[in-house]
Amino acid sequence: MSAEQPPERPQDVDTAFWLWVAALPLMVAGYLVDVFAVEKLPVLVVAASVVFVVALASVVLTFQILMRHGYRWARTVLTGGGLTAVIYTASSLFTFDRPPLAATVNAVCVILGSVAIVGGVFLVHRRDAHAYFTR
Repeated sequence: MSAEQPPERPQDVDTAFWLWVAALPLMVAGYLVDVFAVEKLPVLVVAASVVFVVALASVVLTFQILMRHGYRWARTVLTGGGLTAVIYTASSLFTFDRPPLAATVNAVCVILGSVAIVGGVFLVHRRDAHAYFTR
């Protein structure tokens, strides 16, 4: 009785994982800049927003780790959520009115984060990486 060895993780999966890990704090920072840039928000709303984004980031990081271990459903969730985040942030760059410093910091964070997300999505859907996702 020999246990079946899991397939070796392709370099594309590792690279995509690290791209998504780098994108996560960038996207969170962009969101928090928006929360703190809005004037006259009640403290309760700011606190709830911070708690929400920390909880969401924890869930996303968990999915990233599961994706790295070969779970296909985690890759699917990250792909859908990541592309949704990219579309939302691209549209919010031009629709929200922010103070100049907040707009600059937000733009740098979300543009770099979006590029990392798109790169990660591309890498996990290449042929070698696709064959790795068996769970």
